[in-house]
Amino acid sequence: MLHRRHFIRLGSLGLTAVSFSSFRSTTKAGKKPLVISTWREGINANKAAWEVLRQGGRALDAVEKGVMVTEDSLNCCVGLGANPDREGIVTLDASIMDENGNCGAVAAIERIKHPISVARRVMEKTPHVLLVGQGAQQFAVAEGFPLEEQKLSDDAKKAYEQWLKKSEYKPIINIENQGKHSFVPVPNRLENGDFNHDTIGMIALDANGNLSGSCTTSGMGFKMRGRVGDSPIIGAGLYVDNEVGAATSSGLGEEVIKICGTHLVVELMRQGLHPEDACKKAVERIISKKGSKIKEVQVGFIAINKQGEYGGYAIQGGFEFAVCHADDKNFMVPSKFIIK
Repeated sequence: MLHRRHFIRLGSLGLTAVSFSSFRSTTKAGKKPLVISTWREGINANKAAWEVLRQGGRALDAVEKGVMVTEDSLNCCVGLGANPDREGIVTLDASIMDENGNCGAVAAIERIKHPISVARRVMEKTPHVLLVGQGAQQFAVAEGFPLEEQKLSDDAKKAYEQWLKKSEYKPIINIENQGKHSFVPVPNRLENGDFNHDTIGMIALDANGNLSGSCTTSGMGFKMRGRVGDSPIIGAGLYVDNEVGAATSSGLGEEVIKICGTHLVVELMRQGLHPEDACKKAVERIISKKGSKIKEVQVGFIAINKQGEYGGYAIQGGFEFAVCHADDKNFMVPSKFIIK
């Protein structure tokens, strides 16, 4: 039975989130405009992105506005209310890339509500791609972004207090909960029965046929101070080539970095692979390198090609992504995966 929380009316946009069981995990008929994003929170993010796309707006504006919705939400995994590092401090990472190959990113930035918008300013107003830590914060303030007070969400606070009892991080693969599987550390389990994830990645194709992408995260919960994953690294957590396609990822960022994961996905699409097949090949690359330890790892990729075809693939079951396209539908898709 479809749970009422999975069936969300999207008001004036004329969009309805529908049960993902009704849809394939990929489309063979291209769609334009189109936006896809990682995890269940992608439904809400897609709604904001679609408001831009349906008016003929630029994909770059859509992917910024979309993930800002997630940054605004008070949850364990994205934004200032997210799980902190092991020192109890929330640090955020984000990246953005447009149809011209321009890109910007911030990493380990503190007390800034919308790191994705700071990443865009890095792209548009500096000669650099990546600013980190105190320098990123200083730039943000100079650009008019206010410094916010850190305030952990209730769930993040409880999770951190629980983590402090043993001070160890142990991801658990395929925790079954209400028919779903997820890859999360035990403290990230929410009392309402759902699971949050540490990243939202979004890629879009606009009505003019141009691609852009964004990615924003609080990173691994209770990470070492200064740890940065794949999300702000162009070619790892996000990559866009307007001649070919775009890709983003979620999961254990260290493994994505090691294979330059999203760049690999785009290059495989350049060779003619469908987005789903390209994502699968990237997943297989991680598996081949990780060997017997692969059961400890979850990574998922999603991708769009220039024709408006999309797809995703993951190592383990449980990865899902949200799709919104020109047929006025906004729905969840369960990704295919390798390890049964």
